[in-house]
Amino acid sequence: MSGFQLQHVPLLSRSALDRAEELRSDEQALKEGWSSAKVVRMNRRGQVRIDGDAIVLDAAVDLSPEPVDEAVFLGVDGGTQLWAVRDNAIDGTLMDLRAVGIALELDDLTLGVLSTALALLNWHDRAKFSAIDGTPTRPATAGWTRVSEAGHEEFPRIDPAVICLVHDGGDRVLLARQHTWPEGMFSLLAGFVEAGESLERCVEREIREEVGVEVREIRYLGSQPWPLPRSLMLGFAAVADPEQPLVFSDGEIAEGHWFTRAEVREALARGAWGSKGSEGARLMLPGSISIARTIIESWAVPN
Repeated sequence: MSGFQLQHVPLLSRSALDRAEELRSDEQALKEGWSSAKVVRMNRRGQVRIDGDAIVLDAAVDLSPEPVDEAVFLGVDGGTQLWAVRDNAIDGTLMDLRAVGIALELDDLTLGVLSTALALLNWHDRAKFSAIDGTPTRPATAGWTRVSEAGHEEFPRIDPAVICLVHDGGDRVLLARQHTWPEGMFSLLAGFVEAGESLERCVEREIREEVGVEVREIRYLGSQPWPLPRSLMLGFAAVADPEQPLVFSDGEIAEGHWFTRAEVREALARGAWGSKGSEGARLMLPGSISIARTIIESWAVPN
């Protein structure tokens, strides 16, 4: 069982979005395509408007006759340009990425649109001033760069983070709960990669810091964009001795336990955090939008 692999591609890694990067610097082509383009409006909470089981895409010309600086170009779908814009005035039925992952079954194109829009808009919100010279920046290249008054060009920032399923090589897995999570909510251990650190060393350090456990046999499983606000999650598995005492020294983890494969399967059958039937259970697991659930499912129900 220690050699398990991901059974399917994580949801947010399945993007079918054609990013059409060759159009980002072609202002004329972008203007010509704007008349038939579609725009997804997203507020600062990362919510979009939902109609039934679909994401609402508005006509770009309802926003402006031509592309505007605050809109970001996402790509194309069958020749139709797709854009995103921050709009805090949207109303109706609103959902963020986590809620969408629980409530709706979205196609790979829509998942790519949402994750890309969220990542880009979050970056623009935090990049109003240059990290190089401190002067104000303006969007360029259809929202894929920002340029400072001094001419310095900056690109969207991605923060790599590891997420690791720690198991005993048999039928037990180590899951943990953060202080801010309700009772019963558990997931995998995760943390950001530090400067000058390899991914494997990050796995070792984060697990040691968070639960005091030494791991071995670290293996890469797969990755997933996680634009909350701008991460890339890199999934791993590692083996540890369950006899090691759990020590929560860095203050992030409230509790951790070794769960059996049978307990994990029961939790998976109940659904995700927040879904009907999961409330009050001893063990609740993340929703399908997270690579954590993909990894847990692949370990708990191997091929």
